[in-house]
Amino acid sequence: MNFKNIVILLFATILFSCENNEAIIDSDNLLIGFWVAPVYDGVTTTFNRGSSLPNEAYGISFTENGDFIEHTSGWCGTPPLSFFDIEGSFELENTLIRISTQSYPTNYAWRIVSLTESELVVKRELTAQEIDHRSLMDLFNEIQNLSYSVSCSDSGDWLFTAYGAKACGGPQGFIAYSSLIDTVSFLEKIETYTQAEKDFNLKYGVVSDCSIPTAPISVECQNSYPILKY
Repeated sequence: MNFKNIVILLFATILFSCENNEAIIDSDNLLIGFWVAPVYDGVTTTFNRGSSLPNEAYGISFTENGDFIEHTSGWCGTPPLSFFDIEGSFELENTLIRISTQSYPTNYAWRIVSLTESELVVKRELTAQEIDHRSLMDLFNEIQNLSYSVSCSDSGDWLFTAYGAKACGGPQGFIAYSSLIDTVSFLEKIETYTQAEKDFNLKYGVVSDCSIPTAPISVECQNSYPILKY
């Protein structure tokens, strides 16, 4: 092989290598492809387009046939990080990306803030399930605030009751409350919350373990707080 042929072969190899490293852009749907190097500013997340998912960093990909991959280290933030793929599917409705996976959260959505050939900016969009769950938690916070609205100085003034509903049946747990508060209103809130959680579990097909929480036997006052004793 003469020098001219070697140069041509070397040039072709370099050209082919560069082409393989270029990000593929679908002009009909700019979302399709690999998105890497996320930067979160507290509201939005900005991704840069990549040519593939990184081995040791976070990234996501969308394919033409609706497949979605999240390359992540999960909730673990302690080095050395171990990255893995979470596979799922996605649907694009105007600027809303609906994502379904086999890992928690199984269903969530991103709203596209901006999308160009090189950059994707999204923000988390609450799903109907997340909105309902937030309402459920707001109600439980009201219950907790009532429970702790009175300092615990005499355990004889304190009672406890079951609250919530596991998907498999039975209460989520027990909560203490003072006989000095409006107990009728408090117990009505407990009943409302428990029924709301039953409805939530049924509506969204929530699953849970079937263990039954142990009922406490009394309430004791420690540092002005009610403590359930078992």
